[in-house]
Amino acid sequence: MLDATRLRVLVAIARHGSVTAAAQALNYAQPSISHHMARLESETGAKLMERSGRGIRLTDAGRLLAERAEEILGRLEAAEAELAAHVGLKQDTVRLAAFGSALGTLAAAAGAALRADGAMADMSLVQAEPADALRMLRVGEVDVALVFRYQAHADLDGTGPAGQALPGTDDPLHDPDLHYHPVLDEPVYLLTPVARSARPPEPRPADGTAAPAGGGSGRSILADYAAHRWIAGCERCQDVLVRLCRSAGFSPDIAVTTDDYVATQALVAAGLGTAILPGLALQGLRQPGVATTELPGPRRQVLTATYGGPPERAAASALLAALGRAAARYGADQADARST
Repeated sequence: MLDATRLRVLVAIARHGSVTAAAQALNYAQPSISHHMARLESETGAKLMERSGRGIRLTDAGRLLAERAEEILGRLEAAEAELAAHVGLKQDTVRLAAFGSALGTLAAAAGAALRADGAMADMSLVQAEPADALRMLRVGEVDVALVFRYQAHADLDGTGPAGQALPGTDDPLHDPDLHYHPVLDEPVYLLTPVARSARPPEPRPADGTAAPAGGGSGRSILADYAAHRWIAGCERCQDVLVRLCRSAGFSPDIAVTTDDYVATQALVAAGLGTAILPGLALQGLRQPGVATTELPGPRRQVLTATYGGPPERAAASALLAALGRAAARYGADQADARST
């Protein structure tokens, strides 16, 4: 049986990079750190550390165990908190990690609804991109992660199959220990200066499929901007931009990289570049000098993730339901806006 204290020592070494730093972080003496590691190596029968110059580093086995240990310790802490809340020793708190454009929209609306309903004692929020949010979920730092992936409901000229992740993009739906709930499917928009706005796309059929190939297809809209400079976001979003542009027959000249959606709009309005953004990113402060054109084809799917399968604890279930209601209201508002 692995000892939790020794696992904490291993995780501290992995996080801080040395025995000295781990000892300081844990408030242990260095000989105590060495003793715990020696016992852990004896218990596992594996060499977990090796000398590197004047210091030490974890072996491949050590890094593997450290990754699992971080998850195990996180689960232990989460179990202790849930048990304390169950027996009334501690207020129930639900912790959510969400990407930037969801934090100020879906998460904010869900949190306000939960407070108004008195459905839970407290909620904490942290901004994190999907990969970090899922890591935090696995190690027990959060109870719910709000993540996204890009999909192509049809390829850019309207002839491809529906519901597939865009080729080559990083799909978070790969961990069997995580349970996912789709909450929103949102469009992707081309952003251009008002004076040079994109021509509007062809009307979309009532069943929601992409417009047919021709003057308003996503491919031809993007191709009109092949010679323009582009503004790109995070690594995942930049990959989507590059692949969409390549599908339209060109490689984008990326002149600016920023995750700030307000800055992106300001740069577009100033004529310093063209960009693509999903719908949620346009729900905050809107720059009046920016025109938006929905691209028929690419979509961004927003999902909640929890660790393991149901049943969820009460606070997490309440948050999942509130996020679903917030997403439904957002989708209805967008549908109303398109029809007016």
